[in-house]
Amino acid sequence: QAQFVESGGGLVQPGGSLTLSCETSGFVFSGYSMIWYRQAPGKERELVAIISNGIEVSDYADSVKGRFNISRDNDKNMVILQMTNLKPEDSGVYYCNGGTWVHRRPAFDSWGQGTQVTVSS
Repeated sequence: QAQFVESGGGLVQPGGSLTLSCETSGFVFSGYSMIWYRQAPGKERELVAIISNGIEVSDYADSVKGRFNISRDNDKNMVILQMTNLKPEDSGVYYCNGGTWVHRRPAFDSWGQGTQVTVSS
């Protein structure tokens, strides 16, 4: 069964930075695009960033373009999300999952516990 362990969240002031990590196991990591999602209170889970397998192209939600960077380490089965110039609207619980570049939906029903990001002064 696919497993995800997210970490690195915290409380940060607007304009600050955080780096999130997601450790994965239970599936062939190199065979999947990897996706970061976030969910704010009262809102649906939304895709934040995706990185493909293979040639490793990435794409982002419009709201985070130019501020977030997604990367992956296929040796460690990890995906990283570097977040800069954080805004209060970036607050939420961040999750990762595998997926496909074309459909951009989670490939696995299992989810980690997520990591909380709170951007506030």
